Amino acid sequence: MTYTYNNRGTCSVRTTVELNPDHTIQSVQVLGGCNGNLKGISQLLVGMKAEDAIARMEGTTCGSKPTSCPDQIAQALKGALAQL
Repeated sequence: MTYTYNNRGTCSVRTTVELNPDHTIQSVQVLGGCNGNLKGISQLLVGMKAEDAIARMEGTTCGSKPTSCPDQIAQALKGALAQL
């Protein structure tokens, strides 16, 4: 199942996640933001349960911003889980 989330409050603008029926992450793609860092994070998430990724990343901030790219990935994963 593929879910696309429009990021808010970050340099990255959109996150697309693919989840398997068992809630494992098949892929994460982030448009914009720090390219190398987000590619690395995306690779680390493959095979992880969405719930575990959310627990680790949700609430992460970037500088003085109340959110971050990892937090926005967590929000995308929450949206995807709600659609399953």
